[in-house]
Amino acid sequence: MPVMKRSITRVASLFGLAASMSAFALADSTPATGRLLVKFGNGVSSATASSYLNQAGAKEIGSLFKLGVKVVSLPAGKEKAASAALARKPGVVFASPDFKVALSATPNDPMFGNQWHHAKIGTPTAWDTVIGLGTVTVAILDTGCDPLHPDLMSKYVHGWNTYEGNSNFADVHGHGTAVAGSAAAITNNGLGVAGVAWNCQIMPIRISDLNGYGYSSTVADALVYAADRGARVANISYQFSYDPTVLWGCQYFQSKGGVVTISAGNTGSAHPGSDTPYALTVSATDGNDNLASWSTTGPAVDISAPGVNIQSTNRGGGYGGWSGTSFSAPITAGVAALVVSANLSLSASQIQDVLTGTAFDRGTAGWDSLYGWGRVDANAAVQRALSLQGYVDNQAPSVVFVRPTNGATVSNTTSVEVNATDDTGVTSVSFYVNGTLVATDMSAPYTYSWDTTALGNGSHNLRAEARDARDNVGSAQVSVNVSNTVDTTPPVTTITSPKTNTKIRGSLSVSAAATDNIGVTKVELWVNGVLKSTDTSAPFSFSVGGKQLSSGTHTLVTKAYDARNNVGTSSPVTVIK
Repeated sequence: MPVMKRSITRVASLFGLAASMSAFALADSTPATGRLLVKFGNGVSSATASSYLNQAGAKEIGSLFKLGVKVVSLPAGKEKAASAALARKPGVVFASPDFKVALSATPNDPMFGNQWHHAKIGTPTAWDTVIGLGTVTVAILDTGCDPLHPDLMSKYVHGWNTYEGNSNFADVHGHGTAVAGSAAAITNNGLGVAGVAWNCQIMPIRISDLNGYGYSSTVADALVYAADRGARVANISYQFSYDPTVLWGCQYFQSKGGVVTISAGNTGSAHPGSDTPYALTVSATDGNDNLASWSTTGPAVDISAPGVNIQSTNRGGGYGGWSGTSFSAPITAGVAALVVSANLSLSASQIQDVLTGTAFDRGTAGWDSLYGWGRVDANAAVQRALSLQGYVDNQAPSVVFVRPTNGATVSNTTSVEVNATDDTGVTSVSFYVNGTLVATDMSAPYTYSWDTTALGNGSHNLRAEARDARDNVGSAQVSVNVSNTVDTTPPVTTITSPKTNTKIRGSLSVSAAATDNIGVTKVELWVNGVLKSTDTSAPFSFSVGGKQLSSGTHTLVTKAYDARNNVGTSSPVTVIK
């Protein structure tokens, strides 16, 4: 079956992508020890979220607030089990490792001095029309940038460090300085190299540790930072096209009118990850317009660009040749900045369509998994952007309720979902219950987890409003019947081991059973009236260290909880030490 790539109307599922993450890992990635990233859906209260985390043995240590993603810590070795337990909870969109990903390039010939890629993609001709506006900013999410490089330093704005949480964006590796130069080094200054986006500004954001590894959380945080400060283009020279947290950040950046470019990777093989409408994934070509042998391919590839022996800026003030999709991506980002400069009125989706629609076709006619829609063409893209001057988008998004349908009867916590499409892209969907705004979702599938028990039984109105980048609004509504029977039945729990009057030596091991008419959410072990341990999945088992128990008699009790916080308590069991 051929792979279908997106056209102007863009609909995608981060839920589906998050589920597929278990099937394969990101290339060159390592899950950070003792950390997870958890996104809770609309309608999950902070109290419920905290309860979920407690049950999984996790603790919130940070928040990507505007993405609705929490950074949590937990004991090393418990990441997989906690992730699985959280993913089963209602209203949890995903629970993913905080991946750290290696750079997508390594230095090549440091004496290579011919910037062949400009002639190949037509930047000199494009510059006859537009050299880039000084009000257009390209965010470089990387290892930082050399703050004193003479071909970069006068272009920096709003530098930041999301890895350490401060303003020190100095390059700790060298990779980021070269990436920045590829996109937007100072041009026509009689010095060094020429960047693609001649006059555009650079927002340097360090997202990596000292070894150059970028993290899901620091990249997503940087996307929000850059979007909120007006960047129109962001480049990620890491293979992050398949990470759910990063893609939520890409969606946020796109909702603010910006375009994200991401390196396809340098594995030399196909990656099975699906396409995303929220970023352009870029493979690499050589001087003959052929795919570089080491470039990653697959369904996610949108476009290709030169990535072999790219002369750029080096940390420390010098210059050198670099290779990798780490450089095809920022070259594409530079072209995107020229497109924005040529027509500031274009939406994010239109900019992406301009780039892919004008690419020089390579490989199989149309889209293919090697070159995407083709090799980027700067001049053709700029001319297409200019041709769209004066276009006014007055078309409102189309909205249809998937569930519940009109007249349906609902109860307890029910999922509300709508389909929303638009000619230039939907930026958000807001949900209203009886005229009151209750949630907003910025990514398809647009859903809301609705706790109907907060309302009385009877007829209630649901309305969904979808907005596009031009603030055109489309809406749909349904009337549903709420019919709830309040669950007041507590779980039943028993201690199955040890038996009463068992004599123990050393640590205490306890096993328990628990059942409920709806479902058990957790079981606690109490010893002498003190909570000692919690388990969230059957079979329920607990261990208490011997040093925690003094000599003598001890009374054991288990308490089981359901989703309505009904509590069942076991008969006590006495043990002797």
